[in-house]
Amino acid sequence: MERRRGDSLRYPLYSPALNLFTMEYRPHISVFGEMLWDLLPAGKQPGGAPMNVAVHLHNLGVATSLISKVGQDDLGNSLLTFLQERKLPTDWIQIDPTHATGTVNVNMDDAQEVQYEIVAPVAWDFITLEDALVEKVKASHAFVYETLAAREATSRDTLISLLKVSTFNVLDVNLRPPFYNRSLLTQLFQYAHLLKINHHELAELTDWLGVFKDDQERAHALIHKYEIEGIIVTRGANGSIFIPSEGEPTEHPGYTVSVEDTIGAGDSFLAAFLSQWVQKAPVKTCLDFACALGAMVASSKGANPYISTADVQAFIADHK
Repeated sequence: MERRRGDSLRYPLYSPALNLFTMEYRPHISVFGEMLWDLLPAGKQPGGAPMNVAVHLHNLGVATSLISKVGQDDLGNSLLTFLQERKLPTDWIQIDPTHATGTVNVNMDDAQEVQYEIVAPVAWDFITLEDALVEKVKASHAFVYETLAAREATSRDTLISLLKVSTFNVLDVNLRPPFYNRSLLTQLFQYAHLLKINHHELAELTDWLGVFKDDQERAHALIHKYEIEGIIVTRGANGSIFIPSEGEPTEHPGYTVSVEDTIGAGDSFLAAFLSQWVQKAPVKTCLDFACALGAMVASSKGANPYISTADVQAFIADHK
């Protein structure tokens, strides 16, 4: 893969996607990875970081394709029904006649630090490469992937093949032990143009590289090592910071809300950031919009409450 150190951060806009009737620009984002059921104490909820990102992108009006796999079972059918009810296309979701739909046992004793027991292997570990998938990703303005979906060889090989043809890769770091190691992360990081990571994960990963005084030094260590063009660091209740390969960082203090649970808050943050990013909004606007949606999801139950662009804009206006 050709990478150029020192390039200024690019918007993922390489060829205009225009509606020929309205001449209106319509970006498209493809998202790769797991879709599953979070088994909560109060009952099951649809989830999986990539699916959450795709659902929120769609809610915010971004054309979105979710690339995943479910089992040929009731849980899989229920997930497809959930997406169809949200009017998110399911064309790129494969059906596995052998492996079950993914599930996760969720421990919510600490609402700020939810614990997950992720069942393996399941259907989304076996996403297979298809020619149509390759063409879909080639035509996308951004391709979102994350670390957990690469835990098994079949999906990992498919992911790497798609990363090689995508023009703008967005890596959502999602460290879930025991499903990662340094070798795997190094392989995935080398394809990333834009990286989203929380401050705990940033500390863990950069401890491998040396001693650093703050998040900015840690982020620049990753930028230098893997030639990443920009890193978004989420800091929970303390907001977020965007650190580019060149230029000054941009910070946002976040929004104060009463937390119901943090499931999916980071996923919604990424979706909101990208929904503005692909429209060439300033980084400050992207972070503001992302922090707002993340706070709204954290103050709601589950990962996928329906929240529209207008809802986020109203929230921001109310909190200015």
